[in-house]
Amino acid sequence: MAVRLTLFPVTATPPSSLCSFNPLSRSPHSAYLSSSSSSLSGVLRGTSRRLAFATRSKSVATMAASQEFTGNLKREVEKLFDASLRITVPDGTSVETEVAASLPGKPGDYQCNNAMGLWSIIKGKGTQFRGPPAVGQAISKNLPASEMVETCSVAGPGFVNLVLSSKWMSKSIEKMLIDGIDTWAPTLPVKRAVVDFSSPNIAKEMHVGHLRSTIIGDTLARMLEYSKVEVFRRNHVGDWGTQFGMLIEYLFEKFPDTESVTETAIGDLQTFYKKSKTKFDEDPDFKEKAQKAVVRLQGGDPIYRKAWAKICEISRTEFAKVYQRLKVELEEKGESFYNPYIANVIGELDSKGLIEESEGARVIFLEGFNIPLMVVKSDGGFNYASTDLTALWYRLNEEKAEWIVYVTDVGQQQHFNMFFKAARKAGWLPDSDKTYPRVDHVGFGLVLGDDGKRFRTRSSDVVRLVDLLDEAKTRSKTALIERGKDKEWTPEELDQTAEAVGYGAVKYADLKNNRLTNYTFNFDQMLSDKGNTAVYLLYAHARICSIIRKSGKDIDKLKKTEKLALDHPEERALGLHLLRFAETVEEACSNLLPNVLCHYLYDLSERYTSFYSIHQVIGSPEEASRLLLCEATAVVMRKCFHLLGITPVYKI
Repeated sequence: MAVRLTLFPVTATPPSSLCSFNPLSRSPHSAYLSSSSSSLSGVLRGTSRRLAFATRSKSVATMAASQEFTGNLKREVEKLFDASLRITVPDGTSVETEVAASLPGKPGDYQCNNAMGLWSIIKGKGTQFRGPPAVGQAISKNLPASEMVETCSVAGPGFVNLVLSSKWMSKSIEKMLIDGIDTWAPTLPVKRAVVDFSSPNIAKEMHVGHLRSTIIGDTLARMLEYSKVEVFRRNHVGDWGTQFGMLIEYLFEKFPDTESVTETAIGDLQTFYKKSKTKFDEDPDFKEKAQKAVVRLQGGDPIYRKAWAKICEISRTEFAKVYQRLKVELEEKGESFYNPYIANVIGELDSKGLIEESEGARVIFLEGFNIPLMVVKSDGGFNYASTDLTALWYRLNEEKAEWIVYVTDVGQQQHFNMFFKAARKAGWLPDSDKTYPRVDHVGFGLVLGDDGKRFRTRSSDVVRLVDLLDEAKTRSKTALIERGKDKEWTPEELDQTAEAVGYGAVKYADLKNNRLTNYTFNFDQMLSDKGNTAVYLLYAHARICSIIRKSGKDIDKLKKTEKLALDHPEERALGLHLLRFAETVEEACSNLLPNVLCHYLYDLSERYTSFYSIHQVIGSPEEASRLLLCEATAVVMRKCFHLLGITPVYKI
């Protein structure tokens, strides 16, 4: 049976009043909003969260009070305001709850911004309200009783500012320390996703151009996995195509006995590729052989297939060296994997009337694009579009993926826009790009040198990724030796720390930037121990661990026997930031922006510094509580490092 909802006027006193109105508080709307928190806008919800005012089996106040903290603080606050809005707005009205984290130094911890929007809906309809401030008062007064809330007040044109209970915050952090940081993982509306990243070409060595796709893709996969999503980490390597004709023929010329071919014999893959390409361009006879070799390879000739497999095997060995250094896991399903499915997929598209003939080729015309999407070349061969459409079909129908994310440079944006649109035209995807199953192209900018051009060696060659990572480790090790760590640590400790700091510096320097922008690769900047760098953050974590060790206390025992208190402003600010971890991860996932998590991590380190620079930990009356706060900070930092693919260090 439907329950009639009561609209409380300004003068009404609802059952669970715990908030007050401050008529003297005034501030512009934008001053209260956290830009990072407000950007979620329901992306991960598939559809906007709408309030349905229908049957309820128990009271709003009881529902809100009984809800257990899930780790996502913003979600918990939204639930409270959802409950209030169910009471405040009239029957038949639907509204999206607008809650944002307040900026530092502004009133409250979170703010509900529904009053003005509600007023525009209900004014002139017989309401007893007399403007947005009165609506804001009603929202605050109708807020259910909850141990989460200390106070709330109404400012300006109805902005409801909620202050969290420090006692509740302390209990929530204590619970995480006992139950583990995974209890704070956000829950996303998808169960299975594909992240397509790295994807180098066979017979070409990985270079700095592959750095961003590999690092960004790995971080996105890690964040999704932490959020309880099953992730297929796909390496869509370029292991099929016309270039293999020239590679195989060149291999036959140099090594007639292909059985004995090894990585050492071929040498540098990039050089091998360049030499075969030069011969292809300059020698007509070789070019003809190479073109015939493609036909024989695609026709299944065992000799050519064996040579192709050998080239792929050598390439994979080289790729593995990079992935091992970066601690990146991938499952290869290259272009060749989808080759057997292409003809049937093209047939399906043709049967739907999507494919047309154009200048001998077979294409799909798409509204909004000046050129069609070619799916079969004029010679009957397939191309990137046919392979990508087939891979998408396979991921949707065979692997049952709900979200497919492609991580490539922004230069490929049009290609993805076109084949996504073709998939929607075929009915494989919903019309809305925010509805599941969903596809997204995660584009990224260039890696530049100090001259503002593409990052290259002095001889204008692309920088090999292995060389770049080795250089980072070497520089890191040199810096540690200059600080005398070679005399304090074992050789293994020195090497492991140099690797963690060096590789971490390279990753973080990339991830902290908005992925859509170009960034300048500079070893001196990324290996600096000052500012927003991995080195600074890793050292900050190590300092926290050192404080805990120096205390001589058993931190695991403290978790079970002592209580955490957030009595001072710096303690409370640090605790609040810790509690916002889950909503930050969710935002980073929803917008596919790893830099959101980087900014959170740096801000966490800064808030810890503000706390530690003022408050003594060891030997203070609050030692136990502050050690727990130190431990909570270290736990969250370690989880951030893990999600960014960075190995933490525990001593400096």
